Amino acid sequence: MPDFTLLAVFIPTFFFVSITPGLCMTLAMTLGMSIGVRKTLWMMLGELLGVAIVAIAAVMGVASLMLNYPQVFSLLKWVGGVYLIYVGINMWRSRGSMAIVADSQKSISRITLFSQGFGTAIANPKGWAFMVSLLPPFINPQESMPVQLMALIAIILVSEFVCMMLYASGGKTLKLFLSQGDNIKLMNRIAGSLMILVGGWLALG
Repeated sequence: MPDFTLLAVFIPTFFFVSITPGLCMTLAMTLGMSIGVRKTLWMMLGELLGVAIVAIAAVMGVASLMLNYPQVFSLLKWVGGVYLIYVGINMWRSRGSMAIVADSQKSISRITLFSQGFGTAIANPKGWAFMVSLLPPFINPQESMPVQLMALIAIILVSEFVCMMLYASGGKTLKLFLSQGDNIKLMNRIAGSLMILVGGWLALG
């Protein structure tokens, strides 16, 4: 059985961390603004899978190996960061599949969205460092490791999903507010700037 006292402390702790603006939350808000909440769910699915893998790896000790070889992170960060910057520049110029258009009928593949979320979660070194430092104190060595890990991951995924939904919904609301007038170009520039910020954050963070 998991230690419910530790879980009771872990829930608000991780929710506070999740709700804090970061790479994935900014990405969720940007996509919510440009393609809507429903399509952004595919990005969220990829992000949740990535976060689950990072959490499991952190507990199993793989993260320590990764953190000792920063060149692995550098490659992942730069590839992912450059791609997101490229997407952001296209959005700024009102081009590409993610740019906001008047009829909002943009087509973007689910695989692309899933890959963006997964790659951002996996290539975020702060996420790895955070999981390595946060999870061990909430593991009770006297209890079953698999059960505790499942409970912690379930809390992490629920917290991440709820917070991403809040950010994506906020982005959609911002889009509705700005679309009252002829502000399509402005919306693209805001969304593009946020995407470029995420890309630069990922590459240089």
